[in-house]
Amino acid sequence: MGRASARRTVLRIDLESGAADGRPAVRRPDNLAAEEPLEIRVGPAGTGRRAPLAVTMRTPGDDLDLAIGFLLTEGIIRSTDDVRTAQLCAGTDTPNTYNVVDVVLADDVPAPATDPARNFYTTSSCGVCGKASIDAIRTRSRYDVSDDPVTVPARTLADLPDRLRAAQRGFDRTGGLHAAGLFTADGELVTLREDVGRHNAVDKVIGWAVRERRLPLAGHLLLVSGRASFELTQKAWMAGIPLLAAVSAPSTLAAELATEAGMTLVGFLRGATMNVYAGETRIKV
Repeated sequence: MGRASARRTVLRIDLESGAADGRPAVRRPDNLAAEEPLEIRVGPAGTGRRAPLAVTMRTPGDDLDLAIGFLLTEGIIRSTDDVRTAQLCAGTDTPNTYNVVDVVLADDVPAPATDPARNFYTTSSCGVCGKASIDAIRTRSRYDVSDDPVTVPARTLADLPDRLRAAQRGFDRTGGLHAAGLFTADGELVTLREDVGRHNAVDKVIGWAVRERRLPLAGHLLLVSGRASFELTQKAWMAGIPLLAAVSAPSTLAAELATEAGMTLVGFLRGATMNVYAGETRIKV
């Protein structure tokens, strides 16, 4: 896991069974999920320093995928060809922690404009905090997912949370990481990413797909380990994913956006039960 987790001594209190020697409290090592800032710098080629676009609190790992996925879901790039280079570079920390990603855009891609009303600083729990309005974040996708004919048996969907959980190595160690998994319609796990932030995990999956030239992700579904928010629904739409499923609840805006986009939105996917909030014709009972 490298920097994705760190050990810390904690006081473990168990009022029921206690420790082996009968004491209710004992000191022991515990693994914590790492959370560090990642600055994303974007601009044209040249010798000058590219301007910071965003700072997100994330779990280190798959940082290039995170940066590229973020740029795609924010509508700054449209495909792999829009990125000339992307690399981790030295920051200001000593020793260097490589918490900066420098992205050089292709010659025909305009640099993103800096808008004081649109604050790109994001926390690990919210990918759209600080943006001026809902209109500013309703980024239009270049992909029409409403025409995607994919269907998924409800039984296949019901099995996916267990498959996602079985692949969460970081969660096994820390208990503190969200997961996003990309699946085929028959339930095969294509790729999985973990992060302290739900939106970061999704951006890492989408960034991987961008670099692998897999967009649009027609015929696939995205499963997230937490709730389904507006931002995650938008990110799925931007990548051409027709079905988003979550083990927890969706928000009103997520359901509205899924309906507008022609996406299928499933929430409370737990055991043999689930709620379909939009696009129910894709779910086969």
